[in-house]
Amino acid sequence: MMSEKTLTRMDLSEAVFREVGLSRNESAQLVESVLTHMSDALVAGETVKISSFGTFSVRDKTARVGRNPKTGDEVPISPRRVLTFRPSHLMKDRVAAGKKK
Repeated sequence: MMSEKTLTRMDLSEAVFREVGLSRNESAQLVESVLTHMSDALVAGETVKISSFGTFSVRDKTARVGRNPKTGDEVPISPRRVLTFRPSHLMKDRVAAGKKK
């Protein structure tokens, strides 16, 4: 069963505060800094690989013709960049087992 809980930046900085011992403000800055580095790398077209977690990468999708499922009309889909995430084998196994760390 899927839970409705969502992990937020605030939750991450609170975890850093509790587990690392930085102040709340420093913890929030650390989380923000990590997320900024990751998003800047992705915007630049770099791959972000986090060992035991997974890999974020940007893919260029070409223009193609799609179809409106309701009407069946063909619709042009413009080329675009999309963000993809591939979980590591360890992450896949953990999620499948449903176990926390």
